[in-house]
Parts: sequence; C-alpha cells; structure tokens
Amino acid sequence: MHPIQHAQTRPDHPAVIMAGSGETITFGEMDAEANRFAQLLRAHGFRPDDAFAVLLENRIEFFTLIWGSQRAGTMLVPISTRLTAPEISYILKDAEAKLLITSHAFDEVMPVIREACPDLPVLMMDEDGAEGFAEALAAQPTEPISDQQAGLVMLYSSGTTGRPKGIRPAPPEDPDPQAANPLMGLAIMGAGMPADGSMVYLSPAPLYHAAPIGWCSTAHRLGGTIVMMEKFEPHTALEAIEKYKVTDSQWVPTHFVRFLKLPEEERTRYDLSSHQRALHAAAPCPVPIKEEMIEWWGPIVNEYYAGSEGIGMTMVKSPEWLQYPGTVGKAIYGQLHVCGPEGEELPAGEDGLIFYENDLLPTYHNDPAKTKEAMHPNGWMTLGDIGHVNEEGFLFLTDRKSHMIISGGVNIYPQEIENLLVTHDKVMDAGVIGAPCPDLGEKVVAVVQPVDMADAGDALEQELRDFLASDLARIKMPKLFDFRPDLPREANGKLYKRELRDEFAAKAEA
Repeated sequence: MHPIQHAQTRPDHPAVIMAGSGETITFGEMDAEANRFAQLLRAHGFRPDDAFAVLLENRIEFFTLIWGSQRAGTMLVPISTRLTAPEISYILKDAEAKLLITSHAFDEVMPVIREACPDLPVLMMDEDGAEGFAEALAAQPTEPISDQQAGLVMLYSSGTTGRPKGIRPAPPEDPDPQAANPLMGLAIMGAGMPADGSMVYLSPAPLYHAAPIGWCSTAHRLGGTIVMMEKFEPHTALEAIEKYKVTDSQWVPTHFVRFLKLPEEERTRYDLSSHQRALHAAAPCPVPIKEEMIEWWGPIVNEYYAGSEGIGMTMVKSPEWLQYPGTVGKAIYGQLHVCGPEGEELPAGEDGLIFYENDLLPTYHNDPAKTKEAMHPNGWMTLGDIGHVNEEGFLFLTDRKSHMIISGGVNIYPQEIENLLVTHDKVMDAGVIGAPCPDLGEKVVAVVQPVDMADAGDALEQELRDFLASDLARIKMPKLFDFRPDLPREANGKLYKRELRDEFAAKAEA
C-alpha cells in the first residue's frame, strides 16, 4: 500500500486536511505534486542520497516534499523550528544540504543562515520569482521520474543535551518506493490501525518531529486522511476530533496535562465518540495523568516507547497498562536488553541502560564517536534511557541517563519529581535539573510553570514542598523552586534541560 496506489484507486479521497483552515489536498492532487517535486529535485541535479533541508511550519505543502523525496531517493532533513539561526546553519552544513525549503515565517533567522551558508540555494513558500517554491514546482511535469526509488529522512536530535546530531537511518532493504516498511506492520498489528482507508488521523505536533512524520506517512500508506493542526491548543484539538470525526491520534504527555487542566465544562462539551485509538509517547507519562485520561477517553489510550533512531519499539494498550501502571509495554520490534555499567545483562526488576537488538541500526552522521558510545559490545544500541523489565517482560522507564543528578553522592532521577509536580492542581509544567553546588556537587532545582503566574511565590513553594513530602525522600526534595511563565519545551514533549542547566551553571560561575 502506498499513496501512489491510492491516487489511482481513490484520487478524490482527502489525503490532508488542515484542522484550522480546512485547506484540503486529495490523494490525486498530492500524487501530482509529489511527482512535480521529484522532477524539480532531478532538475536541480539531485541524485539518490543527496540531502535537502526543510524549515517549515505545519502546512499542507510539507507532504509534497515528503512524498516527492520518497520517489527521488533523496535525504529529507527536517529542521526544528525552535532552533536558533546558528544551530540551523550547523545542521545545514553537517547534513551537506544542497537546498533549503522554507517560508517567510522564518524571516528573522534567514539573514544569519544566508550569511553562514552563502552558496546554499533557497526556495521560499509564498514568494514569486527565482526563489518561489510554487512557481518552481508548477514548471515541472506531473509524470513520475524514470528512476523512482525510496528516499530517507535524516532527523536531528533536538539538542536537549548538546549539539544536534543527525540520525542517519539504515538504507531500505527494498529500494522500491512502494515497498512496505516496518512501521506499517507495527501500525496494523501493534496499534490496530485500519488498513481499509477509513482512518482519520489527527496530528497535533510539528511535522518535523520523528513521530508525526513517521505516523503520518504510515497513515497515508494505509489510505487514511491526515488532519494536521497548525498549532496545538487543547480545546482546538478536541474540536478537531469532533469536527472531522477523527478515529486515530498521536500525543505526548504534556498534551494530556494541558487537556486535564481545562475546565470540566470545556472538556465535556465535545463529541469524541469517533475516537478509537490514541497513541502517545516521547516521554514517560505520570501514572495519575494517564489514569485520568483513560477514565475520560476510555481504554483507547495506547503507549509506545521508541526513538528517532528506529531501533526498536515497545507498546502497551490500556487494559494491560491498568494491570501494570507505569509500564511502556513489551517489545514488538527489536529485542530488549537491560544492562549494567559493565555491559552485563541485569535480572528482572533491576534498573539499567536499555538496549535494543536489531538487524537494522542507524549511525550518527559525521560522529563515529557518538555511534560507538551508543553501542553495546554485542552490537546492540541504546537510546540513553534507564529502566527495568518486570518478570512478565513489561518495560518500565526510570529516566534518561544524561538527566541523572548526583547530589551528595546519591543518584537522583528528575522524572520522578517532575511526575509528581505536574499532578498538582496549580502546576502546568515542571522541569527538574541538577545545578552546581559547592557542598553537594549538584543540588536539585525545580523549574515550575504555574497554571496562573499570580500564584508564584513563597506560598506556592511551601504548598509544593508539603505536596511532595509524603512521596519524596528528603535528599530528592528540590533545594530551589524557580517559577516562570513557560519552560523551554519542544512540541514533541522534550524539555530543553541543557538550556536550564547552562543557565544555572552560568549563575553559579558568576
């Protein structure tokens, strides 16, 4: 199954609907535009494996780029819209991009990018003339190129712990652009997505992230309609489910937290009866938050654990999760191994570094040292997460290795503290980091976004300390609470802890 086939059999079926504006493209129209883009790439001298970069907000043309690249065999490099101009310029150079496609939404960073990459051709959305994307595309024929083959997507790490790194996927086993990929089987057999074209899939996150681009592409392969939100807001997401009769969706825990902070009358006013499967991932979900979501939406909330590297996946559906609260499920792709500091496999119940064993493994682009660091002597690969499996084989995540705080010689995992904080009625978001401390090495700092900034202050701090005291050992209690109106969090749920750590390190040095 592939959009090429759906364009032949169901050309008028909606392929993409923009949730806010209602702008729509059919499979037939998307097929023609994808062919034009493949032709455009060839006209620009692109050969298979050549890279082009995309810096775009959520807009319907993004799918033209995805499916055109999937016919031209090229490397699509999506860039986070949250990055700074120097970070974007670094990615463009590191990926050896031969073209940048962007829009006027990024006019603020483009002068620096053009100066850093003076020879890089640019095509702009919503512009006429030599750099106009629409004009360049319209000049190309709609016939398929003669040498169609599958393309690749090279995602860059979000830079939450350091400089972004390109994750270069293993080449496809079958170069045919219409060949099946592992995610199709996982979607059907694991997530239970329908293969009959009836799916209406809501994508609330930026398309440059791994999960949205991967699951949206899979929904298209299965003949489904993508409803793409321009930007996530909890009430507009619920409105989209009702309006477009959404059957499937993809979320992160911060979405759930924001849903649950809505007033009860707002949460219950929408008809969500069409909604059959709600996937979530990207970060561990606090147990009370997920329990509330299952109580509200029913047993349709299904969780998976994976990464941009694509080395493996676990999955758990609501009924099993309610048996083992906090689990991210059993492995359905790749084989799990939990290992100690010397690489030894650990018994059930003992925390260690999680590795996946898989025949298809990526590399970190231009960084053999990072690739080597992620590998086990047995050839397995880790995403850098710590956790354990129980006797029944269900995986539980503890935190990321890089987020661990060592305070007074004690290992402290911030996720436990964050999960407690966000369940407080007055907390919208929270991030916990280690800051330099002359006595303890590191001290625990809680950076908190209140629901209402008017509540920020000593009284709320004491209320949060009292709230945490019954569940948290004294050594884990934050030494400092820092209230601010928002946190540097990516739309995929990942918190830029590097920014917070660097900020507190600079204060300590000063």
